[in-house]
Amino acid sequence: MSLSKNTSQIKNRALPLIFLGSGLLIIAAAYFLFQKDAGPDSDLSAIPVKVNYPAPELNLTDLGGNPTSLADYRGKVVLVNLWATWCPPCKEEMPALETFYRKHAGDGFSVVAVNDGDPTADVVQFVKDYGLTFPVWLDPAYTATEKAFKTLNLPSSFVIDRNGQIVLSWVGGVNLRTLEKYVAPIIEDQP
Repeated sequence: MSLSKNTSQIKNRALPLIFLGSGLLIIAAAYFLFQKDAGPDSDLSAIPVKVNYPAPELNLTDLGGNPTSLADYRGKVVLVNLWATWCPPCKEEMPALETFYRKHAGDGFSVVAVNDGDPTADVVQFVKDYGLTFPVWLDPAYTATEKAFKTLNLPSSFVIDRNGQIVLSWVGGVNLRTLEKYVAPIIEDQP
């Protein structure tokens, strides 16, 4: 009698755990199926946050070793993207950033991709592999992440309006649909 009572108690305790485990497996399977079908324009993208503060001073060098500065972009809308070659979401968002840049470059818009400490040869190869045409800056001392924008998250992006104010920021990869929804109006609204 005691053996059947213990067996019944074990079954009563195990049943909820089995249901919980099965439910978690179903949720995980659905998530991975959805992720697999998500394309470059999917809604799986970081959502920008509206902010309003002055852009920091930032002086670095480009891939050619030429000095560069955010101040040189005053009067344009600039999307500053902090990234690294080893960062999976950075890699995923690069085609969207390139497509958006090519579409809006003639409208007073630029992407400035600031590489976070990778060796120059790795950055040059990355730019070549991804066919990037927007400016890419080197930041071997992590000046942009640690001092100028005060973030340790990659990728991180900041949109600077024509007056030098940061008006959008986000952490994480972004897709073309999100760029069109949030950044394009800033480009269009300002002369």
